[in-house]
Amino acid sequence: MTRGRNSLLDRRALFTTGAAAALLAATGAGAGEPPRRGGRLRLALSGATREDTWVHGDGLFMQVARQGLIFDTLTEVTGNGILKGELATGWQTSDGARQWQFDLRPDVRFHDGSPLTARDVVASLQSVLTEAEVAVQDDLKVQVTLAAANPDLPLLLAQSRYVIRPAHAPEAGIGTGLYSLRRFSAGRQVLAERVESHYKDGTAGWFDTVELVSIPAREVRAQALSERLVDAADLPARPRYRERGDVTLQADSAGGVSALSDDLRQPPNPGRQAPMDNLRAPERWWFG
Repeated sequence: MTRGRNSLLDRRALFTTGAAAALLAATGAGAGEPPRRGGRLRLALSGATREDTWVHGDGLFMQVARQGLIFDTLTEVTGNGILKGELATGWQTSDGARQWQFDLRPDVRFHDGSPLTARDVVASLQSVLTEAEVAVQDDLKVQVTLAAANPDLPLLLAQSRYVIRPAHAPEAGIGTGLYSLRRFSAGRQVLAERVESHYKDGTAGWFDTVELVSIPAREVRAQALSERLVDAADLPARPRYRERGDVTLQADSAGGVSALSDDLRQPPNPGRQAPMDNLRAPERWWFG
């Protein structure tokens, strides 16, 4: 039996998109440098389409928009690879890891003011956990019964496709995340503002506003960063980029490259592997 037990994880199993890994693996701030609140984070991202919605579309653009920006998941993977609860305060398993119970965080509200309940979790997960039964046990308890045992279910639920949406408005871009939606143009832009009060206050969510801009051409994304129109950009192949002292280029094993303004900071990574932010740059980064 486990209850919110932290585990060191191999994050390579979580991410298959080289561009996402590179974009969200920036060199962090030095130990002891405190986060600073304020500013507008501007990210130029690939992978958006005009058919994107808050339910459909799995490019990097919508993955970042959903996770750590508008929505939360039951669990999350920290920058150094540790699994912990997000909307879930704990979990326990029985029947050889085939049956799971998740306890939900109390007093969480969606951006429209409605409270988070087990019914929202069931409605969100039932369509994506296709070989499982998801049921309400009480207002703050959810039971998941799998067709086959899976000891990694809490890790699986940290991925962006398992975000929790309100049952009454699943396609509206209303979540419980640190940022609430102000503007959405499919395939073009997401603009979100920091909520006034959140259960992560003091630990995450340092920007006042976050803007995601879709720029399909990697050369144009690089140019936007060169001209200081954005603060970071994913570049799936090393671009023809005019080197600047205030920009960091970082490659990944898949050949992707990210370009990030040196004004950006993130928490130091005490782990042994390279830092990975699990699509949560808007939540964890700040301006130094």
